[in-house]
Order: sequence, then C-alpha cells, then structure tokens
Amino acid sequence: MNIPKYYEDLSHLHVGCEDNRSYYIPFSGEEEALTGDREMSDRFILLSGLWGFRYYDSVYDLPDDFWNLKVANDQIPVPSVWQNQGYDHHQYTNVNYPFPYDPPYVPVDDPVGVYQTTFEVGQMGTDQYYLNFEGVDSCFYVWINGQFVGYSQVSHSTSEFNVTKVLSEGDNDITVAVLKWCDGSYLEDQDKLRMSGIFRDVYLLVRPQKHIRDFFCKVDLINDYTDGVLRVSFDFDGKTAVSAKLLDPDEKVVQEKPVENDQVSFLVPGCRKWNAEEPDQYTLVLTCPEEVIAQKIGFRKIEVKDGVVLLNGQKIKFRGVNRHDSDPFTGYTISKDQALTDLRLMKEHNINAIRTSHYPNAPWFPQLCSQYGFYMIGETDLESHGTNSLIGKEDWLDKFSRLAEDPAWGEANLDRQKRNVIRDKNNAAIVIWSLGNEAGSGLNFEKAAKWVKDYDPSRLVHYERMHDSPSWRKVDDSGLDLYSRMYPPIASIDAYFADKKDTRPYIMCEYIHAMGNGPGDAEDYFQKIQQYDGLCGGFVWEWCDHGVYMGITKDGKPKYYYGGDWGEFPDDGNFCMDGLVRPDRSVSESLLEYKNVIRPVRAQLTGDNKVTFTNYYDFLNTKEVVAGYYEVTQDGETLESHLLPELDIEPHQSKELTLDYKAPKKGNVRLNIFYVRRKDGQLTEAGEDLGFDQLVLNQEEGKLTHQEHEGGFTVENTDKYLRVSTDKLCYTLNRLTGQWEHLVYKNQDLLAAPMGFNIWRAPTDNDRNLRLEWENCGFDRVISRAYTAEAEEKDGKMIIHVTMSLAPVYLQRVLTLDAVYTIGTDGSLDVDVSAVKDPQMAELPRFGLRLMLPKDHDRAKYLGYGPEESYLDKHRASYFGLFETTAKENGEDYIKPQENGSHWGCLKAEVTDSFGHGFRAEGKEPFCFNISPYTDEELTHKKHDFELEEAPYTVVNLDYRQNGIGSNSCGPRLMQQYRFDETIFEFHIRLERI
Repeated sequence: MNIPKYYEDLSHLHVGCEDNRSYYIPFSGEEEALTGDREMSDRFILLSGLWGFRYYDSVYDLPDDFWNLKVANDQIPVPSVWQNQGYDHHQYTNVNYPFPYDPPYVPVDDPVGVYQTTFEVGQMGTDQYYLNFEGVDSCFYVWINGQFVGYSQVSHSTSEFNVTKVLSEGDNDITVAVLKWCDGSYLEDQDKLRMSGIFRDVYLLVRPQKHIRDFFCKVDLINDYTDGVLRVSFDFDGKTAVSAKLLDPDEKVVQEKPVENDQVSFLVPGCRKWNAEEPDQYTLVLTCPEEVIAQKIGFRKIEVKDGVVLLNGQKIKFRGVNRHDSDPFTGYTISKDQALTDLRLMKEHNINAIRTSHYPNAPWFPQLCSQYGFYMIGETDLESHGTNSLIGKEDWLDKFSRLAEDPAWGEANLDRQKRNVIRDKNNAAIVIWSLGNEAGSGLNFEKAAKWVKDYDPSRLVHYERMHDSPSWRKVDDSGLDLYSRMYPPIASIDAYFADKKDTRPYIMCEYIHAMGNGPGDAEDYFQKIQQYDGLCGGFVWEWCDHGVYMGITKDGKPKYYYGGDWGEFPDDGNFCMDGLVRPDRSVSESLLEYKNVIRPVRAQLTGDNKVTFTNYYDFLNTKEVVAGYYEVTQDGETLESHLLPELDIEPHQSKELTLDYKAPKKGNVRLNIFYVRRKDGQLTEAGEDLGFDQLVLNQEEGKLTHQEHEGGFTVENTDKYLRVSTDKLCYTLNRLTGQWEHLVYKNQDLLAAPMGFNIWRAPTDNDRNLRLEWENCGFDRVISRAYTAEAEEKDGKMIIHVTMSLAPVYLQRVLTLDAVYTIGTDGSLDVDVSAVKDPQMAELPRFGLRLMLPKDHDRAKYLGYGPEESYLDKHRASYFGLFETTAKENGEDYIKPQENGSHWGCLKAEVTDSFGHGFRAEGKEPFCFNISPYTDEELTHKKHDFELEEAPYTVVNLDYRQNGIGSNSCGPRLMQQYRFDETIFEFHIRLERI
C-alpha cells in the first residue's frame, strides 16, 4: 500500500486543504468582475478538459510511486463520471449501501481512477496559486510535480489547496487518484445512481500575496421591511486595503466606503427587495489593490412569526421540487446550460422553490437561483440511510441513528455542515439550511443544528429525521425552526395543527411522489396547504428521472437504463425513475398536473356571469404578470371566446368580476378560463401558458335514449355459442366464458379478439405496494365463466341475460356478475351489468369492458377529460371537452411500462378506421375511456418502454371505474375516497355501430 489510508481514517477528513470559504472568483478589473463570468477573469485558470486516465480495480493495484509515472493509458473528459466513459459499471441503490457495513472501512477492492495532465504556469512573481476541485466522488489524493499536495473528501463540496510552493514556471504535472469509496461514503448513501470521478470543474485561482480570504454578507430589513441593511465581515490572508461599493439593480452607485476593522456596512432606505417573483439584486464590489470581487446581494428577510414563515413580512408558500444533479449522458456532471434548462422548465411550470437533494449543487447554482428567482433549501451532503437495513433486534430508528449518535462521526458530520453553509452563505436564494437527509437522529445533529444557527441565525434550519428519537433518549430538536415531514398522510397534517403542542411551521420536504403515472393527490395537498397558514408548502419528489442513456432502438427510440439493468447488486430497480420530467427533460403528464394545481390564479363561479378570481402570488399583483381569455363550450364545442378583463388583484386577495357571455341551459356547458404570461421574464416569454380553470355552467349526465327497433332476430344455440342474427348483423356470445367473440354488422366484425369484462390494469409505479395485494387476490389472472345465457326478443330488440363470474386459479370468485345485453337491429349493444365483489378481496384496479378491435380501428374521438390522461384523483391538467386522438398518440410513454392514457369523466367515445367505420360508446354515467396499441398484459410484464411490442389489434377499455393513482410508491396509501372498494355496483354503457 503506497498511499496513506486517509480514506479509512475519520481523524483525517482533509489533509493540506485551505479553510472553508464562501464561493467567489477574483478579477483584475471591475468591468470584468461585473460580468459574473469567471472565465473572463485572468485570475481564473480552468484546468478542465481532456486528461489522461487509468482505471484500477483496487487501490492495492496502484503501482509504487505512480504519481511520478505516466500511468495514464487512456483519456477522459474532466469533468465527467467514469461509469459514463466505459469504466466500472453503473449501480442504482436507494437505501442499501453498495458495500458491507463495516465503518469506517471500505472494500479492499476499492476501484481507483488515476487522472493526469500537464498545465502551464506563467511568471509567478509573488502571487499565490490555489487549486480548486468543485466536486470529486468519493475522495482524492493530489500530487503536483511529484510532490504530495493533499487529500480531501465530501463529494459535493469544494476542496481548495494552496499549491504555490509546488508549482514552477512553465509546465507542471498533476496526478489525482480518485477512490470510488471512502469512510465518507457511509455519509453519502443518497437515493441516486452511484457514480465516481472528478465530476465538477478543476481550476487554479491566482491571488496577490495579500487578499480577502473570506467575507460574509449579512442582510436585514428594518423599519417595517422598507429599508435594507448590509453588514459585511472579512477574513484576510494578509491585511490589504479594500474599498466597498454597493450598486443598485440598475448598476447605479448607492454608496461607496472603505472597509475598516474588517467590516463595512450599508443602509439602503427604500431598497428594492428580493423575492422569487421579483429577484432584484444589488451588487457589492470589493476592490483591492490588485483584484476585484463582485458579489450579488438580495435584500430579504426570512423569519417565523406566530408559526408562519414570512419573507419580507409576507406569508409565502413553497411550490417546490427536489432536484438531483442528473443527466442521462453526463451523469452528475451538469453545466450551466443544463441547469438553466431545468430552471427555465420550472419557471414555465409555476415552481418557485428547490431543495438541493441531497447535497450542495455546483457553487454557481445558488447564484443562478438568486438571479432568476427561486427559494432554496441548501442541503448538506449527508445521508446514512443504509444503516436502516441492518439485521438486529433494535427498533428501526435505533439502527437508523447509529452514525448520528456515535461521537466518532461527530466531526465528519459537522465538517459537512460547515462546508455547505460557509460556501453558499452569500446567496439570497438560500432561505433554509438543511442538515442532511435520512441520516437518523442523535447527538451529532444536535451539535450541527447549534453550529449552523450560531453561525447564520438569519436563515431557517430544517432536518426531517430529527423530530423522531431513538429508544435510548429524547433528541433535542429545538435547534430546528421548521417541523418537517416526508409524505405525510393528510390526516396527520390535520392532527399536527389540531394538537398545537408544536407551533413551528410545517414543511413537507418531500411529498406527492412523482414516480411513473402520478402523483394523483396533488390537489388534495394544495387545498391543505391553503387551509393552514402554518403549512408553508412542500417539495415534490422529484424533479427528473435518473436514467442512463444506452443508445437507441432500430426505430430510433432512446433506451434508458435503471437499477438492475447492469446486473449489479444490490439494486432498487426503477425507483430512480420518479421525476416530473424524463431524463432528457421532456415534460411528463405529472409535471403538467402539478403545474395547473399550483397555478398562480384560480377562479370560482359566484353567480350569474360572476366569477371570483384569487391571486396566489405572494408579492405580485396579477395585473403585472397575468393576462388571459375565456370561452364558453357546449358539449366540447366552443360557442364564444373573449379576452379576460384586467385582473387587478393584490397578492393573496380575491376579486369578483362580471364576465360577458351567454350560457345555454342545455347540454354540458363549461366556462374555460386560460391564464397566460403577460410579459417576458428572465427565463420566460409573454404568452406562455400559466394554467387554466374550468367552471361548470350546466351539467347533464349521459342519457341512453329509448330507441325503436323492428325485430326479426334469429337465435342459434349450441353448447358453446349463442348466436344472434338479422339480415345485417351476426353477434356471437361464448356461452361458457360469457365473452363476445364476434360482433359482425354489415359484414364488418368489430372484434379481432373476444370482448369481456376486465378488472386488471398494468400496475402503475404508485401501485407497487398495492400490486402485491392485487396479485395475491389473483386479479391479474381471472378467468371468465358463464353459468347461464338466455335470449329473449322483446319490443323489437334481442335481450340476452347472462349470469357469470370472474375468478382466479385456486381462489374464490372476485366478482359475481349479472349481465343483460340488449341488441338493436341497428347493431347497437346495450350493456347493463350488476356486480357483487367478494368483500374479502382488495380494492379493484378497474372494472369495465375491454375490446380488441381490428388494428386499423385506431382513430378516436371522446367527450370527456383530455387531452392529457386523466383519472379520478389526477385530472387537473385536463379539462372536459371534445378531443381526437389515435391509439399511438393517446398513451403516455413511461420508461417503465404501466397503466396510462385513460380519460376520466367521459360521456361519449368513438373509435373508427380511416373510413369512419367502428363504434360509439355512450354511458348512462360518466365512464373512463382508453385506446392503446398495447395490452394490459404487455404493459405489465415489460421492464422498459423500448421493449414493448404492439398487439395485433387495437385495445380499447371502457371502464366503469378505476382505482385512483395516489402517490403510494413512497407516500401514504391511496385516500379512501379514491379507492375502488365498492362491493356492489352497476355499469351501463351502449355501443353503437357507425
């Protein structure tokens, strides 16, 4: 072993590193400094690029004195992760450690990547040179010109070394050995794909011998939040003169004064305040004899009063997301352009807050959030969730808290807190510090909370796990400003505010799990957030799917891999595919649902032509940012359309307006109100959609009108079939199964395979827990059985009465059905079924008719909730209207196949071929309609979307009801009102031939 074992030594977390400091880049002149572009600085030397690289399977395979040898036999981009460059293998694990739990030791076969490059240094003079690594997973050793520089860990933090003494003018050789695992890996067990390497930028800073080492900008608002106060304290590496100049958001000089006694302060009467809706920032320019530093300043004050979170004296709500650094091509390596893509999408979809789950992002990311207007929870790079999986008789929280309570890990915990807070302390966007995620509860977090609050009392502190205590003692969570929970059931929120023992604001650091087809309960949580002033909002888990791009199929479809696809152990499957956007940032139905739930304006019908609008912005009057139009529709057809009058509504206020329209008294009449962005923003454009409301002006349920028929039927009975015929039709019922095998009308058979009752849906990701109950009940393998089938002609129609059941192999009946089919001479088929479910069975996935139509019957039109997919508890991105689609266009392409593409609340639906031949369905009550090229079985059994094979027919589902969607993949069980747990129900639907 030829390197010191710092990587398994808790007493050597960092060797040769500079003390932590805030992030800034020095420039030689003010003009360049004001650009904010660090690559414009002649004091910034970027070392990122193509480096030499060699991969070793074990740290013990490193050759002696490798730092003096040219061992690199390949090249690799810096920054990057080596798994995406063809080395090692990918792994996804959520909770379980990817190595034996034996802290602080890691496996002997600990892979190492050795990076080597040469860089040039000009005339050095008396300048000091600082080498910076912004992100390396998991730990690394550095040599320059054969001399050891230092060691560091904490993957998502900056490590800085003064390398002046080891540099020489001209060429310099650098060697960096990066280990896949170290003792710090026990504290980096975040739910993410596990990747390794130098994944953020590497650069040199050239500083004068005497310079500012660190500074802390502390802002406050006084005099009823009207005047701003800025106090700046300094730490010098060699005392130097500093002039401090404050520029307003228009870059006009406010004040200029010298720094004295290591501090300077400014009072700004009537300052322009920072918030996520109006992110006005001032600029502090610090001028030294040889360098200039520019720091953006946002005057804002975050506080808690009477159990409510206030910003600048105003109640605010976080409409947030959890965001990982993740890209299907580059992994952890995220450029500013990639980050801006995320921020732009968030702005477009009404999101105002980001939790940096579960580590600090690149140091420029909080600057972007401050510039473009996002509230941030700045989270420490700390999670030890894997201890929860250990074998033992202890309570789960006792296992969870092992490292949190162990004093041996106290310094490692505190080191991570300091690195997070100190680096990002000067960013206006960060309003909450997070001590980490899912790392148990104990002494080390009590000390961490105290240090953070003592160091920076201007921000709030949160850590969700600290509200629970291990069995050995009560943990003191008084250092936390917020009561934080993950995925709380609605009832538990009500209980918290009813109890009133804890008066801290309630925050949901994770909620409404967005995995696959979901979440389905976003509106319920929104209503609860509005109900309680003390409920300051939440952060959806999570922003993006974590998939790795693995090429394309023959037909050009991208292939994204997830856990288990590399044969790794352990793995957690597709649990990493749980985002509001896909890996390539294409928008999912989930994001559209969340967007409209958190729309900034809502409308309510309060009288004839009277509509009350409510402004959900926290700081903006709607007239500044919202325009729109409204339309009246009847059965999906637009009757009239008008521009909205000016919405002059102050934040959190409502106003009733009179709208000019005439509403018919017949049909399903809706008032649709669409909100659009009035003007361009930094990341947004005028005219972009903000959301919509749909108000019911008149409602008529489906009507199955009486029809006259002329009779003339012929009935043929055999042991297996009951066949009904006229000169135009021939319908064949299987008397043994109760399924229709042929529906021939005018020589055209509507069916390509038998039509029958269906209770199975391809489980959604949010069904992953319930799926076990469903499969235990045999819902995925029911067999249709008929007991009697009797035909009778009456009033010119043929009535067939069938008694039947659906039952799985080796289990009792799930459903007992009494079905009455009424056949008209025009080919119509009325289905009236009464169902009785075994009450001992779980709630049903669905109940309805499934039709297998000829493949060319792939065009659809429906009157219901669209154009997006919609379900009982997930339809806020959809509205009632008349829509057209096709079998291929209708579905939502989830990377792990599952139920998708249904349309809730339909009154009519029709499916035809290109000549207009097919059928129309009408319901006595609203029904769910779906058309797809895939069977439920295909969607159930395939792991990836690119593996799906189309059925040789078009699949249509006409459902009485489906179980709700919810967010039970990681959240609470589906709420009672959304469960399909009826034990007795009826379904009435008519199929008409067209």
